[in-house]
Amino acid sequence: MIDVILEVRNLDMHFPIKKSLFAQSAKSVHAVDDVSFTVLRGETFGIVGESGSGKSTLGRCIMQIETPLKGSVKFHPSWNASVELVGAPQQELRKVWQDMRMVFQDPQSSLNPRLRVLELVGQCLRKSEGLSGDALADRVSALLEQVGLHKEFLLHYPNSFSGGQRQRLGIARALATRPELIIADEAVSALDVSIQAQTLNLMQDLQEEFLLTFVFIAHDLAVVEHFCDRVAVMYQGQIVELASTDELFNDPKHPYTRALLDAMPVPNPRARRKRKISVAIKDEEISPIGCRFVSRCPHAERICQTHPPPKLPVNGFDVLCHFAGEI
Repeated sequence: MIDVILEVRNLDMHFPIKKSLFAQSAKSVHAVDDVSFTVLRGETFGIVGESGSGKSTLGRCIMQIETPLKGSVKFHPSWNASVELVGAPQQELRKVWQDMRMVFQDPQSSLNPRLRVLELVGQCLRKSEGLSGDALADRVSALLEQVGLHKEFLLHYPNSFSGGQRQRLGIARALATRPELIIADEAVSALDVSIQAQTLNLMQDLQEEFLLTFVFIAHDLAVVEHFCDRVAVMYQGQIVELASTDELFNDPKHPYTRALLDAMPVPNPRARRKRKISVAIKDEEISPIGCRFVSRCPHAERICQTHPPPKLPVNGFDVLCHFAGEI
């Protein structure tokens, strides 16, 4: 039986566009538009797309940091069959947030520079478990060691750490309440390549040790290919393709996915010459009626301009394209 831990259905989040300080426009940015997917317990579910595609907003809507306009986010923790997060009271969300945590993109801004490590990592333990004194220090020390940091750092401030060490602090803080699901929003994008590898290896080790589930938001396809089991590709607020990692990277079905993969750096020069850039990446206005990718798609037909694309199953995976499976 398939064990689902997170279920997102028809999630919408729009932001109004202001023309000036006093004049408002009726237009809005569709940051998240009718997004649906499920995450299986124990897997790493990737969400990729270029900047502005709605990835981070989607993660914040799942956590209820941003309140979506409509839709459903159901969390299935081990202690309850199902919890609906959209519209849930704050008291219930606080309980859920112990089991569903988030690691943010920029550890410099997500860690309060005025708090020492003991308080940064331990403040949620004070509230959730009432720990204090030596018991709190021992628990935080154990968390630091789990993420590869020395317990001597307990009384240090975040600014005394490197970028990679600060991200490890963010992971330690996320692990403090022993969560079942962690949403990692561009958790390694600000790090050097060597530090990225160390952080990813750490996250994989912690996933095996604590049976964690990850929702991994990123724009680096090479990282996603290495780390994720399934991948959802977002374009202008919509998921245009959802497939297993192997299927997505070896046989992409959506033209936008192919464009992203064609733009990936390839270390083998011979392989690079065989690749073909299928789409010129440029800014265009969103089609108000049809497919949002129509102005950049080399396979677009008239129907793409006049009708929104259906979600078609191809080899068991979903593709948002009129010609899915035919291209």
